[in-house]
Amino acid sequence: MAAPSRNTCGLTERSVRERVPPLLTDLYQFTMAYAYWRAGRHQEPAVFELFFRDNPFGGGFSLFAGLHDCLLFLRSFRFSDEDVQFLRSVLPPATDPAFFQFLRGLDCSGVTVRSVPEGTVVFARVPLMEVAGPLAVVQLLETSLLCLVNYASLVCSNAARFRLAAGPRRRLLEMGLRRAQGPDGGLTASRYTHIGGFDLTSNVQAGFLFGIPVAGTMAHSYVTSFNSLEEVWPQTLAAANGDAEPVDVISLTKGWLSRVCELLGAEPEKIREGELAAFLSYAVAYPQNFLPVIDSYSVGCSGLLNFCAVALTLCELGHRPVGVRLDSGDLCKQSVDVRRVFRLCSEHFSIPAFDSLIIVGTNNISEQSLAELNKKENEISMVGVGTHLVTCTKQPSLGCVYKLVEVRGRPRMKISEDPEKSTVPGRKAVYRLVDADGHPFVDLLCLAVEPPPEAGLPLSCYPLGCDNSAVSVTPAQVTCLRQEVFTKGQVTQPLCNAAETRAKVQSSLQTLHPRHKRLQEPDSYTVALSEKLHNLVTEIQRGSSNNSNFLLAN
Repeated sequence: MAAPSRNTCGLTERSVRERVPPLLTDLYQFTMAYAYWRAGRHQEPAVFELFFRDNPFGGGFSLFAGLHDCLLFLRSFRFSDEDVQFLRSVLPPATDPAFFQFLRGLDCSGVTVRSVPEGTVVFARVPLMEVAGPLAVVQLLETSLLCLVNYASLVCSNAARFRLAAGPRRRLLEMGLRRAQGPDGGLTASRYTHIGGFDLTSNVQAGFLFGIPVAGTMAHSYVTSFNSLEEVWPQTLAAANGDAEPVDVISLTKGWLSRVCELLGAEPEKIREGELAAFLSYAVAYPQNFLPVIDSYSVGCSGLLNFCAVALTLCELGHRPVGVRLDSGDLCKQSVDVRRVFRLCSEHFSIPAFDSLIIVGTNNISEQSLAELNKKENEISMVGVGTHLVTCTKQPSLGCVYKLVEVRGRPRMKISEDPEKSTVPGRKAVYRLVDADGHPFVDLLCLAVEPPPEAGLPLSCYPLGCDNSAVSVTPAQVTCLRQEVFTKGQVTQPLCNAAETRAKVQSSLQTLHPRHKRLQEPDSYTVALSEKLHNLVTEIQRGSSNNSNFLLAN
């Protein structure tokens, strides 16, 4: 296992530029930008908000992730000559050539972003990012920002749920690269599952780019590639202190294997020689990192016995084996059996190192199976999770949206036949109200021009999703949830690395009341409108109805 220590910020920024160029967007963003430009509206000041409508996985919360990459994307946003040339080929022939000159000079120097800090616990309908600037530019940013936030937040939230299911002490290894939706999906998953609470990744490139500790064991193919002890080479290993001559490890291991079989009453004829050869070969290569998979044939009849023999050989030479991996069958029962054998060997052979051997459990682990694992007796020290983590099988998309809320200083609202798709108009401030025990209990959306709520003073608000009735709440603390993070083409807050954002996630989750963190049937968290914002929504809805007959007006 290794933890990179070098500065990875430059690598990350280069990765973002390569993965998210300005053409990584939908064609209709360019056709709308052109129509704004033709109408002379492209420089009108506009405000968009990014949010999601429902908490993922049937849970009570989400985590906001992806901001780091959004800021790097905005900082480097500009079209090359090659980009513009391609746009000339795909936009309709009637497109005014001057529009392409406009695009060539475009950047985000006029854009301002206010955002919830990355790694914060967030809830449905709360505007996570406010993107303000010239109408054409902020329209062009929509798809790219959604792409950067949607999956990052979803998989980060999924990882946090796995962490809650596992408990705080069990280590978690992300190993989903081979099951991810392409290379970029794999890298994004490794990064944001670490931020969400996983300790390690098997993804070497993620370790290189993001400084995430990497870990790995061995595959069954390595074990089954060996047939006999004759394939072990070299057949000697020096003691850890380097004092003595290298020792014949095959003879030493055979001796230990006989003693282990005698101790456990095992049948030597059932032991697979090829498996023993694989373990020995790996141990000679990595005597301090010996952690094999032991279920290629039979855990009880072969794998465990072979591991113990090789591990005892390593211990005799002053090396420290790490442990074993179980990848099939009843992981809980097998882990208990394996731990029992470790303790027997420790006591009988006076090898204390066997008391600290770890047991890694893998095998299509899901959130549900991880939660059930905790209900059974088991000795699993670390769990490796792949498919169900990185593909988010319970919910494939978070469903973030990016909606216009103000243009030319005037509030804008989408009024949908589906009330859930209606938007909340106007430029806003977002406050988190905290109770006397330090738990957040309401996120309050206010108009930006309103004075902020004050701690200790009651206020009236309108919870979203209720029947338009007001409630009175009195916060013990009030926190402004969003801060300016980008203006005049520059990032205005320090960019956090993966480890720093991971710490932010754990701190934010700790403040959340347990009833909102329950994996099954959590209590709903309240998101509410201030009285003035509620009145604005009502006024616009009524105005929309009254103005529906404009074609009949004189």
